[in-house]
Amino acid sequence: QVQLVESGGGLVQAGASLRLSCAASGRTLSYYGMGWFRQAPGKEREFVAAITWSGDSTDYVDSVKGRFTISRDNAKNTVTLQMISLKPEDTAVYYCAATRYYGTSASVYPYWGQGTQVTVSS
Repeated sequence: QVQLVESGGGLVQAGASLRLSCAASGRTLSYYGMGWFRQAPGKEREFVAAITWSGDSTDYVDSVKGRFTISRDNAKNTVTLQMISLKPEDTAVYYCAATRYYGTSASVYPYWGQGTQVTVSS
């Protein structure tokens, strides 16, 4: 069983940066693909970014390309989402997720954190 805990969310103004972290316990993340998803009020959960277990491949939703960067440190059992140039439309609860496979669909990920709120004011 993998337990995931997100941190780093907050309230910022448009154009600011935030760094979200996902810490894992219970199992090493070394062999897990990792993803970040987000859910805004009244909307479905959407894929944001994913990274393979080795970190050699990443994927992003088009709306965050060039602004968000996913990275991982397997030695520290953490995954990070660096977000710059934040926009009001980035406002959502951000979730970290883990899978023994890899993908951009939420259905691939059986392990989820509790989420961290990101609010971007205009």
